[in-house]
Amino acid sequence: MSTSAVTVASVTGDVLDASAVETIEASVEAAECGAVVTFRGVVRDNDSERAVTGLDYEAHPQAQEFLARCCADVARETGLRVAAVHRVGELRIGDVALVAAVSSGHRAEAFAACSALVDRIKVEVPIWKRQHFTDGVSEWVGL
Repeated sequence: MSTSAVTVASVTGDVLDASAVETIEASVEAAECGAVVTFRGVVRDNDSERAVTGLDYEAHPQAQEFLARCCADVARETGLRVAAVHRVGELRIGDVALVAAVSSGHRAEAFAACSALVDRIKVEVPIWKRQHFTDGVSEWVGL
């Protein structure tokens, strides 16, 4: 089992492109880990059969602290290396909104920990999403 650690926990306005995803993945890699699982939350073009043009994410000023706590809790509970970055600002279809990565000796525990991390982030981190639809209507999600 790898040594537990939070390698990255960040809320950013920066684009999460392929290079950023690779950097986040590399941050959790370790010689004893045979599995690196990465989740990318990508803006899709629809929601509940409505066409979407993009999203805006807004964060509470302490959102990064909440994100760091989620990562620390999962690292402590699993003993694994974890990382997560959530983007804020205006995102378009295909943009990456969230990257979460976990490494472990074997895939099953990495998949489970990454899934648990993403679930926690969605519930515990105060980041709000507003969807823009093709009909010109915008609405906040989950408020």
